[in-house]
Amino acid sequence: MGADRLQKLLAAAGLCSRRQAETWLRDGRVRVNGGLAQLGDRADPATDRICVDGQPLALPSSTLTLLLNKPPGVLSTCHDTHGRPTVLDLLPTDLRRGLHPVGRLDADSRGALLLSNDGDLTLRLTHPRYGHRKTYRVWVEGLPRQTTLERWRAGVPLDGLASLPVELRRLRHHRGATLLELVLREGRNRQIRRTAEILGHPVLDLSRIAIGPVQLGELTEGSWRQVEPREWGPLAVAP
Repeated sequence: MGADRLQKLLAAAGLCSRRQAETWLRDGRVRVNGGLAQLGDRADPATDRICVDGQPLALPSSTLTLLLNKPPGVLSTCHDTHGRPTVLDLLPTDLRRGLHPVGRLDADSRGALLLSNDGDLTLRLTHPRYGHRKTYRVWVEGLPRQTTLERWRAGVPLDGLASLPVELRRLRHHRGATLLELVLREGRNRQIRRTAEILGHPVLDLSRIAIGPVQLGELTEGSWRQVEPREWGPLAVAP
């Protein structure tokens, strides 16, 4: 395999994304041959002993990517110090090792979430420069006016920073609520919920139905399936 940057090796092992691995290196959680590793260090898994939090690094023998229909109330993380359910709890025990969520879906939301041990795929799906499309179906309170929808389409600033434009269409109105379909190319923290609140139409229900070309389809809530390379192949390159 040869020597490679530690953040790439940690991501390839399915422990985290490369950006998260950089944080772990800065926090002193990684050692190589007993010595504290630094950001930018390289190592060869075939000859070097790489440990994270004292545990030896094990590279996966093959890559695996799953699509999960996440229920509400389940956290998009591998571990929770408060014992709350996580997405890994929904998987068979023998599949969990090395898998991590690709991006996030907040606890109150549901729908499509990828889990993978492929560090390169994780980078391409989470780094802002790739701008992959994510599609959502969202019920909001009330009936937003056309001017309100136009504001949303243009991108509502959050935390003093501009937001990218949003593809948005109104699907239907029922009993004081409106169903919208949105396509985003960025994933800021609780972006849809915060934007809807600012515009005066709080979210009642939020479901992600597609990540790029990977569709949730008929996958039932709490269920998962393997994503074939032909499906996620287009995700591995910039649009």
